[in-house]
Amino acid sequence: MKRRHEFYLDADVSEQLNALAAKPGASKTAIMSDALRAYLERRGANELDQRFRARLDRLSMQLGRIERDQQVIAEMLALFVRFQLTVTAPIPEADRAARALGQARYESFIQQVSRRLAGGVGTIEDVLHQRPSESAP
Repeated sequence: MKRRHEFYLDADVSEQLNALAAKPGASKTAIMSDALRAYLERRGANELDQRFRARLDRLSMQLGRIERDQQVIAEMLALFVRFQLTVTAPIPEADRAARALGQARYESFIQQVSRRLAGGVGTIEDVLHQRPSESAP
């Protein structure tokens, strides 16, 4: 159901409205309804932006910290791997038993990483939640 409204427009706006309404298939009512609807929708979007701005800012800061933490962890891992590769002597080609043991250890390592990722269990959480008496040898 449409309701009737009466309002005043400036002369230049009224002329532009008349020019738009003169085109085939256009009416002043449709033009005004579309314009008012678009204005109200934009205003509502702005209100949502203001309402969620603090939450989005907080999430952005948290994501920034997560990214920083990931960079620290990646750098620590890279340094550890470089150090380990530097100080560990290469295995001689003739020592097949040592190579087989290394391959078995690598496969075990990959399986453990896969299980922990699939189960959502992380080593850091395990270490942080261990009691001091559990970690002692």
